[in-house]
Amino acid sequence: QVQLVESGGGLVQPGGSLRLSCVASGSILSMYVMGWYRQAPGKQRELVASITRDNIRDYVDSVKGRFTISRDNAKNTVYLQMTSLRPDDTAVYYCFTKRYGVSRPDYWGQGTQITVSS
Repeated sequence: QVQLVESGGGLVQPGGSLRLSCVASGSILSMYVMGWYRQAPGKQRELVASITRDNIRDYVDSVKGRFTISRDNAKNTVYLQMTSLRPDDTAVYYCFTKRYGVSRPDYWGQGTQITVSS
């Protein structure tokens, strides 16, 4: 079992920045990959960014160059630094973890709302 606690969401103006954090506790084996999905109203949940324990990163095209994912293995924490935020980044952001070699997340956070609006 893994418990995930997210923080850092909120309201930000277009062009602004936010940093999300997600602290995981529980089975280390289930934390090989950590990352973030998001879901906007009326849309499917999409993978935003992921990072392996060995710091291999992946991003959806729409956030490349604007978002940076990082992790601190000693703290079992993953971060998402978001810059140049746009209104279409508005969504609920969900932290996740998964084991090595599986395609879908094993565990999810509760979600944190990010609203980009003037």
